[in-house]
Amino acid sequence: MDISNETAPSEFILLAFSHLNEWRFLLLVFMLLTYLLTLMGNALIICIISLEPSLQTPMYFFLSNLSLLDLCQTSTTIAQIIVHLISGQNNISYKRCKMQVFFFLLFIGTESLLLAVMAYDRYAAICNPLRYHVVMNKRMCSLLVSTSWFTSSLNATLHTVFTFYLSFCGVNEINYFYCDISPLLAISCGELFNNIIAILAASPIMGFGPAMCILISYIRIIWRILKMNSSTGMKKAFSTCASHLTVVLLFFGSCIFMYIRPISNHSLNNDIMIALFNNILSPMLNPLIYTLRNKDVKEALKKILVKKLSF
Repeated sequence: MDISNETAPSEFILLAFSHLNEWRFLLLVFMLLTYLLTLMGNALIICIISLEPSLQTPMYFFLSNLSLLDLCQTSTTIAQIIVHLISGQNNISYKRCKMQVFFFLLFIGTESLLLAVMAYDRYAAICNPLRYHVVMNKRMCSLLVSTSWFTSSLNATLHTVFTFYLSFCGVNEINYFYCDISPLLAISCGELFNNIIAILAASPIMGFGPAMCILISYIRIIWRILKMNSSTGMKKAFSTCASHLTVVLLFFGSCIFMYIRPISNHSLNNDIMIALFNNILSPMLNPLIYTLRNKDVKEALKKILVKKLSF
């Protein structure tokens, strides 16, 4: 991803929190606490699933990958903010900015595709229960996850190359708290045709495609649930889908607001608030959503704690 650009600045200045010097300490405490909670919550989910044999199922395999993505995404953006707040410096080098764009797009794109995979998994479990373990075998689960990572890496590479091929004409101040496509395009002085084409080409694969897959899966799931004769079965089916659907709404709601708009209509100040939610609160809430609403995870956590305390 080493793109030669003679007009590229040596570093970028992130201005999002530069006017909040009097609130720097409180902001640092807030960021640090939420980051630690995100790390502990998602790491706990991964540990529970890996240690408990009863959770070695496709649904929890996908959930552990989702937690890993939340860990990586948060570390890509929030860790940088914490460093800036501690040091009092808001600069990021050109190469680090390029890496941040790539890895952020990689993790958020993989999460989009993985949420679609998880919706298909719930569809297979509820609508085709007799063939579920045949369809969603270990090989298929690994293939779906690896394909999500590979597809997102291609998308991240494409956007990173096109973004940093642009000229910035000496401008290096970004009204944002991390390097992302929208604020970088806003300060560029080059032709954006290739970037717009790349965004339009990638949207059906990385955005609309997964969203439609999730929508169709849940339409068929709801239709199947409503045809169930047992109220207990209906309640259990709704319960297994509620956590995933909540995470989907949080994730796609913020992404739609941030990215699926014409560049000319973007307000970076509004985007900053949505990005903060998407990068801080959403990854922190995901473990709570899955543990508080999931009986299996809570029971597995109790079993693990009992085993550890008994020694």
